[in-house]
Amino acid sequence: MKNPKIYTRTGDKGKTSLYGGKRISKSHPRVSAYGTVDELNSLLGVLISRVRNKKITSFLFQIQSDLFTIGSHLALFKQDPVSLSIQVGKMEKLIDNLDGNLPLLKNFILPSGSESASLAHLARSVCRRAEREVVSLADKDKGVDPIVIIFLNRLSDLLFILARCLNSENGIRDVVWKK
Repeated sequence: MKNPKIYTRTGDKGKTSLYGGKRISKSHPRVSAYGTVDELNSLLGVLISRVRNKKITSFLFQIQSDLFTIGSHLALFKQDPVSLSIQVGKMEKLIDNLDGNLPLLKNFILPSGSESASLAHLARSVCRRAEREVVSLADKDKGVDPIVIIFLNRLSDLLFILARCLNSENGIRDVVWKK
């Protein structure tokens, strides 16, 4: 059996389909929100390729699956995001564990360091943008489950701490912002 063609030409005029077939502009806030979640997911894939700790990579693979759940929810697939609440708790535990091994943070730090830490910082900033876009969508559409915003907020916290840990593992100190 031959694979179907990847191109459909249905988006050539700037429209896309939501789950269920409703057509909307590709510039719609809903498309921007799930598109940025997809961008974040791809960036996590790059980060995973640079992280050597199997526990962390395994956790990030689960986060990638969760981001698919979020994308489906935002595309109006009646995906129940209840499992995200469990993941938020797991992220908080991991943040606490990782942060407990780091020096106390007394200043703002620059998003820099090792390649893996820099990728974690980049993923964090894309996660923050995804969060802003989901909040903007939620302000207009009450169909966005609040757990999605909580999940993205906690994920950005995790990525910040992960960046610090990755630098620490590589013997690189945080670079303090000098005013």
